[in-house]
Amino acid sequence: MDLRANTRAPCVALLSEVLDMQYLVPAFREACPDIDLRMGADLGPLEDIDAAVCWFPPHGQLAQLPKLTLVQSLAAGIDHIVADPALPRERPLCRIVDTGMAAGMKAYVTWAVVQQHRGMKAYVASSAAGQWQEQDVVSPRRYRVGIAGLGTLGMACAETLATIGYEVSGWSRSAKHDLPAGVTGFHGDAQLDAFLARCDTLVCLLPLTPQTQGFLDAALFARLPRGAHLVNVGRGDHLVEADLLHALDAGQLSAATLDAFSQEPLPPGHPFWGDDRILVTPHIATRTDRLVIAQQTLANLASLQQGQRPANQVDLERGY
Repeated sequence: MDLRANTRAPCVALLSEVLDMQYLVPAFREACPDIDLRMGADLGPLEDIDAAVCWFPPHGQLAQLPKLTLVQSLAAGIDHIVADPALPRERPLCRIVDTGMAAGMKAYVTWAVVQQHRGMKAYVASSAAGQWQEQDVVSPRRYRVGIAGLGTLGMACAETLATIGYEVSGWSRSAKHDLPAGVTGFHGDAQLDAFLARCDTLVCLLPLTPQTQGFLDAALFARLPRGAHLVNVGRGDHLVEADLLHALDAGQLSAATLDAFSQEPLPPGHPFWGDDRILVTPHIATRTDRLVIAQQTLANLASLQQGQRPANQVDLERGY
């Protein structure tokens, strides 16, 4: 990107309470060699900062930046930013859309579905015990997968699973008219029950909004087929953790594969650890390429400085 027309190099703050943001520095330097990067406890003169790239930024810090033009999430999610009660909501907030993320998410979700559908956990145990023991082989055509959330990642996962033969349904708040071949669409509260009834595995890829917080709760689990499998690759706050444990104890759910949690890292002693019905992965389903983060941040900042609407700006009323 050519930012030489600006009177000075852009000044970008990298803000996080949970990540070492140093990993982004080489990508920003590659995208704009003369960029002024700030991070850590001392951000220098706050009036210099044009944009803030955030992942769980300290509450109140964004409100202290008087000339802030752009608030940029370093991923698709923005709930970690809007949770700040002092967030300057008049500042444009953008999320990252990385087409490369879809490949990682497709691989993870496909693996999660297949390992449950084909009984791979039992095969791992049999292999360790030196036992030749078959599990029931069920055709993908007889195994139903539901994707809750048909954004970019949800659509990609639905298409991949349908391509390899699974019976796939998708659910979204509003109707989708561009569904991949082999994917049956449902939308709105009126069609949620019909969607859930078709989920031997339910995959959550919803955005986190006030309406979807706690979406995965006891009432929803009761509407799934008995013995269903849950995959949560959305956000941790989609899940009511106590309700999941109760559903597993009651046999309403048989297993869960979880990659996102309300508290990360998942703390020692948490009941999910050591529960053989729950597979925990440490929020690694997919990752945003760091150069994409840098390039999109600088492009969004340039758009705003030119009086244009940036790409992937979030509608704070809708939450995405």
